[in-house]
Amino acid sequence: MKNTALTDTHIGLNAKMVPFAGYNMPVQYEGINAEHDTVRKSVGVFDVSHMGEFILKGDNALDLIQRVTSNDASKLVDGKVQYSCLPNEDGGIVDDLLVYRIDDRTYMLVVNASNIEKDWNWISKYNVQGVEMKDISDRTSLLAVQGPKAAEALQSLTEIDLGLMEYYSFQRGKFAGVDNVIVSATGYTGAGGFEIYCDNENAGHIWNEIFKAGAPFGIKPIGLGARDTLRLEMGFCLYGNDINDTTSPLEAGLGWITKFTKPFTNSEALQAQKTEGVKRKLVGFKMIDRGIPRQHYEIVSADGKTIGEVTSGTQSPSLQSAIGMGYVETALAKEGTEIFIKIRDNQVKAEIIKLPFIK
Repeated sequence: MKNTALTDTHIGLNAKMVPFAGYNMPVQYEGINAEHDTVRKSVGVFDVSHMGEFILKGDNALDLIQRVTSNDASKLVDGKVQYSCLPNEDGGIVDDLLVYRIDDRTYMLVVNASNIEKDWNWISKYNVQGVEMKDISDRTSLLAVQGPKAAEALQSLTEIDLGLMEYYSFQRGKFAGVDNVIVSATGYTGAGGFEIYCDNENAGHIWNEIFKAGAPFGIKPIGLGARDTLRLEMGFCLYGNDINDTTSPLEAGLGWITKFTKPFTNSEALQAQKTEGVKRKLVGFKMIDRGIPRQHYEIVSADGKTIGEVTSGTQSPSLQSAIGMGYVETALAKEGTEIFIKIRDNQVKAEIIKLPFIK
């Protein structure tokens, strides 16, 4: 079990620690619902240092990224970020990731913790032009400061104008007195906010300074439990739940990051799938009858026929109702369609609704 640079800090705050993607991570502090509410209304801090970071450098760095990712990274300029995925050769997804353009020869890829080794090996397999690759995951800490008050809470710590930072952009600069910190505005909660990338040796100092600066705004530490409920309310996919090695990006509603303006892994087959249409789709649904959907629960029709499977589900703290996502047959994926979730042998009524759940 790996620790982050802040594991002892979380234990000192009486966090409930759980194994996650090979790391000892805080799942909650005061409780998932309270932490969820803090991020939606104020500002909270997640330690997401378990995420992976790769640096790709060289004249052919962009070419490599173009060949292994589904989105068109040639559209990036310095200081911009792109959401993308690594398609596999069988129609599924190796991982979803973020691509940061540092300059025209240097990129940072941010990947899921559980897939660090898998992604590294996958990209390396296609690196036939000598692109310099560095895995900086083990020496990099990452804090996500999320919520509508995030810019105000952090502004005193940096000369970067956080209020003017565009969504999916980043800057490098001094933060909390530390040089060469990356501050980005991507977010995984739908509540606004920033990500702070720093070296491990500076993580404790930066964490403490964030909490000092954020104290007047009611800043609190937030665990991975609330991170999951927040992202699900926005309809954001979680790798291992809603997307995996067997799910096509087109089935998952990720056609917007699947650009056929250039060749990439399995692009011909995905182009054919787009032309022919997908047989199943990832949809959002809200429970009508009482019951909480969980991953792998069957989705059935009124007559009990299996039409799909739940990939994510929870009781939404913001909506005070149960919500979920799952794959269903395309013919039954229309908004307003009545479906049933099989919960302990009972067919519990739900309705397909348009994502995101929170507007």
